Amino acid sequence: MDGPSFDFAAPGRIVFGAGRSAELPRIVPEFGVRPLVITGSNPARHAELLQALDNPPVATIAGEPTLSLVREAVGAARAADADVIVGVGGGAVLDTAKAVAALAASGGDPLDHLEVVGRGLPLPADVLPWIGVPTTAGTGSEMTMNAVVASPEHGVKASIRGRSLLAEVALVDPLLTLDCPPAVTASSGLDALTQCLEAFVTPHANPITDGFCREGLRRAAAGLRRAYSDGSDLAARTDMALSAALSGLALANAKLGAVHGFAGPLGGMIDAPHGAICAALLPATTRINVRALSERPAGAALLRYSEAAEIITGSLDVTGLIAWLEETNDLLGISGLADLGLAEDRIDEAVAKAGAASSMKGNPIKLTDSELTEILRAALD
Repeated sequence: MDGPSFDFAAPGRIVFGAGRSAELPRIVPEFGVRPLVITGSNPARHAELLQALDNPPVATIAGEPTLSLVREAVGAARAADADVIVGVGGGAVLDTAKAVAALAASGGDPLDHLEVVGRGLPLPADVLPWIGVPTTAGTGSEMTMNAVVASPEHGVKASIRGRSLLAEVALVDPLLTLDCPPAVTASSGLDALTQCLEAFVTPHANPITDGFCREGLRRAAAGLRRAYSDGSDLAARTDMALSAALSGLALANAKLGAVHGFAGPLGGMIDAPHGAICAALLPATTRINVRALSERPAGAALLRYSEAAEIITGSLDVTGLIAWLEETNDLLGISGLADLGLAEDRIDEAVAKAGAASSMKGNPIKLTDSELTEILRAALD
């Protein structure tokens, strides 16, 4: 039959709006009576929420999740006999929470299920419910069915993936992002924008993800610079919270592209936040994708880039989109990959590792090693 054919997966329930995090104490008992809360290194930031939950056991995550940190958190969940996991934090915290929810009941090891460098086995059927409460507007991890975990011994980040990782409830409250520092606002917001753009131009897009991407791009264009310049601007924070949530729904059901194809390997090679890496890569990747598509037409992606340009800049001119991305990086103080720790003599290694990344398969055109190298060299500064 002609026409679209696709699956669509999403959390069991999405709760969105300023102040809605106050509903968490009523939501948690729907799924369990012994919650374990996973949060960042400073749980005091969420003292009010924790108190409302009667101060449950807490496992803290400092930095990006690694195999060892996930194992420790799984141990904490089993020691607490947790029957529901609550993640309160940024993308790293939420990725950890979903991995713990998937593995705590069985006691399995994350490496058994990790793509690329692990065994990539299907997740166990017996998983705990989990609830995602993001405190940054970036990854949209509360909406997705993959958890990104670093394997330092392999020098790479890869995903644990499966529908059982979908949250029972994604509770998105823009008020929780008001105290996000400017640098986090910038890198996480540019990650959300990247995800909307990559999921829009991928050949795996579908009519539902298209709608999410269009609205997510519009919200990011309206809110990103404003949220960075004035963190107390609730309207801008709401725009970015929506953009991030929509980007997560889109990427979970379409695919990403070369920016995230690079971001996984680079995340294992340099000690830099995921969003900062994506932000540094986005303008050069967009420029070289557009050039490659102009030289080697492939599907409708070039038209999609023009539509994205119109949403963001008001013009169909893709060069204007690239200029807007470069200007935004400058305004938001985004560092190049060299400042983030990538040495020029590791570019070939990064290109080789990116070729095996699952996200690279969603790029709208297959880029040559020469083009991938050009992206990294341009993103160094």
